[in-house]
Amino acid sequence: MAASWLSIFLMLALSSIYCTVSHPSPDMWFQGLFPPRVCLANARTNTFYGIMFDAGSTGTRIHIYTFVQKNPEQPPELEGEIFESVKPGLSAYVDQPEKGAETVKGLLKMAKEAVPCSHWKETPVVLKATAGLRLLPEPKAQALLSEVREVFEKSPFLVPNNSVSIMDGSSEGVLAWITVNFLTGQLYSQNQMTVGTLDLGGASTQITFLPRSEETLEQTPVDFVTSFEMFNSTYTLYTHSYLGFGLKAARLATLGALEMKVVNGQMFRSSCLPKRLEAEWHFGGVRYQYGGNKEVCDNMDRYTSASPFLCMDLSYITALLKEGFGFGDNTLLQLTKKVNNIETSWALGATFHLLQSLGLSH
Repeated sequence: MAASWLSIFLMLALSSIYCTVSHPSPDMWFQGLFPPRVCLANARTNTFYGIMFDAGSTGTRIHIYTFVQKNPEQPPELEGEIFESVKPGLSAYVDQPEKGAETVKGLLKMAKEAVPCSHWKETPVVLKATAGLRLLPEPKAQALLSEVREVFEKSPFLVPNNSVSIMDGSSEGVLAWITVNFLTGQLYSQNQMTVGTLDLGGASTQITFLPRSEETLEQTPVDFVTSFEMFNSTYTLYTHSYLGFGLKAARLATLGALEMKVVNGQMFRSSCLPKRLEAEWHFGGVRYQYGGNKEVCDNMDRYTSASPFLCMDLSYITALLKEGFGFGDNTLLQLTKKVNNIETSWALGATFHLLQSLGLSH
């Protein structure tokens, strides 16, 4: 899901190596006229990389992580992250899968610049799509993924099995929980205290936490509980994803446009929008005209030009937290996008899981 723009906490020596990137085939007549391209890379021992694409409903994001494994008995240290995104998301190219794959190809160029060429063949690249593609018809979603897979296979990076896939909502919640608790140091601390996470994406929302009592687990539906091993510890989490309850999907539902066939440019009105507002919005490859008709949001006119959905979004978030999840007015929630300058999305958790499955980290 998804990353989602909203994540809430409840959540040695250097040696120069010359690498040949490409060279002419021996049977080509111009052999020797053009020298092979070489790249100068600094290879460091115990350093490895991971490339994770987050194909969300509103955009496609690339996370390029650098890790250092100093102690095999300890989790690897995250040295840094390079992050970039493009809009719109892959779902906007539902009828143009080749163009969707081109957006991924553009981001992949950043990875070639960020990862030393000496590490390309051992650096895995993976794309996981969230609710934006889960909402598409299966054949159209698979057509998009197939084009992306072809881009990956032409790249110099390690392409694992199932490198391009649609992630289920529960995995999205669990992986975001891993990210947040790793970045805050809770995942491998001695006190066993962790934080719960809420993730509000464009098309879905997730809630994930580590129950404190066996009674909670006993009263929880079996498909809301998941167990996994990470960094030599086993965790049993409560996690659930609510498809259709993301912020952008909630806008469509409020406008009455979620379950109907929409004609491009069709007008929708809601009392959760300022009365004098009339504007255009693009989502999922569809163009919506929208406007307001009660006066409850009119006192937010000064914010309308920059954030026309502000009144609607705040109303929905308040209802979701209080009526949906049952948080009280005095519940302390922490809103954050980054921890130690690292994005708090599920992508880091997914990269840890990937590296662990490939035997590249402990």
